[in-house]
Amino acid sequence: MAGDKKQSKTIVFLHPDLGIGGAERLVVDAAVGLQKRGHRVVIFTSHCDPAHCFDEARDGTLDVRVRGNTIVPPTVLGRFAIVCAILRQLHLILHIALFTSELRALAPDSFFVDQLSAGLPVLRLLAPATPVFFYCHFPDLLLAQGRARLWKRLYRVPFDALEQWSMTFADAIAVNSAFTKSIVAQTWPRLARSHSLHVVHPCINTSSPPSSPSSSSATANSPELAIEPLPWTARNSIILSINRFERKKDVGLALRAFARLPPARRARAKLLLAGGYDPRVAENVAYHSELAALAAELGLRAATAKTLVSALTVPDDVHVLFLLSVPHLLKEMLLRSARLLVYTPSNEHFGIVPLEAMLRGVPVLAADSGGPRETVVEGVTGWLRDPADVAAWSDVMDRVLNDMGEDELRAMGRAGVERVRSRFAEAQMAEQLDGILDGMVGAKRKGWLPGLAVLLAGLVAVVAVVISAVVVGAAGRSSVLTRTSR
Repeated sequence: MAGDKKQSKTIVFLHPDLGIGGAERLVVDAAVGLQKRGHRVVIFTSHCDPAHCFDEARDGTLDVRVRGNTIVPPTVLGRFAIVCAILRQLHLILHIALFTSELRALAPDSFFVDQLSAGLPVLRLLAPATPVFFYCHFPDLLLAQGRARLWKRLYRVPFDALEQWSMTFADAIAVNSAFTKSIVAQTWPRLARSHSLHVVHPCINTSSPPSSPSSSSATANSPELAIEPLPWTARNSIILSINRFERKKDVGLALRAFARLPPARRARAKLLLAGGYDPRVAENVAYHSELAALAAELGLRAATAKTLVSALTVPDDVHVLFLLSVPHLLKEMLLRSARLLVYTPSNEHFGIVPLEAMLRGVPVLAADSGGPRETVVEGVTGWLRDPADVAAWSDVMDRVLNDMGEDELRAMGRAGVERVRSRFAEAQMAEQLDGILDGMVGAKRKGWLPGLAVLLAGLVAVVAVVISAVVVGAAGRSSVLTRTSR
């Protein structure tokens, strides 16, 4: 809190792409929280689209600066995303620390880096006196897809090694949950032995008063925000899912569970599938199409809305509504209109959406694995169910829609509000981060010169491979086009 802040510091954040997602929400909340404690915060990122980012990143709340985005694209021919991400991070660091005087002018007291650790050795070289804090959302080597193929496993070997090695250049490392800490310790036992892994849970802004829990008719809106429930919620009970349109989020589970309900038991219910959607991301586009096809296969009439206006005009006979790239206002309206939030990802690293729902007094049905085990209390603030047991999910939906009284729902909602306010508030996370940043001062530091030589040599080899692949691919396409023209 601002009243108990220590000496003011300048903290520089480095984040790859400041879009909309759980990692970005944590970065924004951490930056805002530290700023409220009296520190100066500057966020450097390689990409921030004002039309696809959180409000604080575009409305002047935070000092966000886009750098290192003029040479390397996000992908090459739709591939080599990890190579491009590393090179873009290095470009960003070199730009602010070497090519311009921007970093020297800021004179940061510490760095806050997350998601990508490859640039830490270079950061240590160019700013040797400034401590580095790294926030590990989850090991990237476990997130990479396509490892069933041999060439993919071989391709990832140097990047997997680089991830662990480069993280050792951080003065302090934090993870987002006890679940992630256990995974990191299993994946990188040497790193876990050499560094203390702090558990810093993501937070949620608790400053605005939550709405009343339970049904749409009882979800009173906050007078301060003057947010009205969606107009058709007075006639329907809303089951809400908020997730990025990615296959690993398993949003189809919500569809299958909802479809199992007898028509009479879901006659006055709608399933709203909302979340992050970027038309530049092929998986977002493809997965939305797959979900729409699944809804049709299950006999559910579905519609898609991309704006608030189109969401407000959805017909009553639509069972499932897809809401793409939900802005803050619409998200608030959804949370304040929902009777139940379903959170479908398995082994989610943490999961901020259940907290957002609980703060609004909405019970949560989540997968019984990963981070939700640390946030949702079975039978108190919601339910935890095996994602392989679709019937169990359907039973909870049925109970909330048809069998639970308003008093029971309100009691569960109040328990959720209290849990979020007491355990996951913004001020608590900022205070914890502030203490870790203070503790980095004077810590024993890893030497950088031998490792930097290895890093640069490896990057030169990787860039050569990528360039060769691009040349070969372009030549192949040219040959195909030549044969076709004949």
